[in-house]
Amino acid sequence: MQSLQDALYNWLTIKVVYDARPDDMAAQETKEFFEARLKEDHDASVINLEKNGPFYFVDLLAGGEKKRQRFSIELIDALLEQIEAEPDKYKNYNEE
Repeated sequence: MQSLQDALYNWLTIKVVYDARPDDMAAQETKEFFEARLKEDHDASVINLEKNGPFYFVDLLAGGEKKRQRFSIELIDALLEQIEAEPDKYKNYNEE
């Protein structure tokens, strides 16, 4: 099982991709997978997401306790930037 921080990092990275590409079925399915991991593995759910300065701040309830994690925008946005730089490698698998 991943740590809570790793699970949040993975969820946030794919959420950023999904928000930029809402028709991307792989991004949607992956986001839903990591949301399930947060809930099932850590009894956690995100209650707020904020982008401020060089960080994303994620507020969550984990085990009934409110927590806040921060992540570097540069690290989180790296996957989206890679996808945008090489869109032919990241086509929606439902597109024909």
